[in-house]
Amino acid sequence: MSRKPSMVDITAKNVIVREAEAYGRIKLRPETISRILEGKIEKGDPLTVASIAGIQAAKLTPLLLPMCHPIEITKVDVECRVEDNEHVGCRAYVKAVARTGVEMEALTAVTVALLNVWDMVKKYEKDERGLYPHTVIEEVKVTSKVKHGS
Repeated sequence: MSRKPSMVDITAKNVIVREAEAYGRIKLRPETISRILEGKIEKGDPLTVASIAGIQAAKLTPLLLPMCHPIEITKVDVECRVEDNEHVGCRAYVKAVARTGVEMEALTAVTVALLNVWDMVKKYEKDERGLYPHTVIEEVKVTSKVKHGS
């Protein structure tokens, strides 16, 4: 069955406080992790830039995902950190007073944050063919979703 794409009607839903958290991580070469920790990434601090990019991405979610409703986000927090000698993890928390949830905003924040880490370290991750055999974005998922007063 083919359906015409359309945005779901949320008019009848209650405006309530909604929260969501998402998590994801990127696997990098241990040498790249060392460069991050030592502040030796040519483009700057990937953890800080990734966090800022994630915040911006959460606000732009309806532009990237055409069926997502534009909502008034009241808080976004994105934290990226080195987890071990192979991974940078990013967590995003999004809060809004809205008729619909904010999990897509949290997922978008995490995904774009991780893509920014990749962009900033790609010089150190490439192999001799210009590919990224060790670099993987993984475990992107919603870790928490809360509706207050539903």
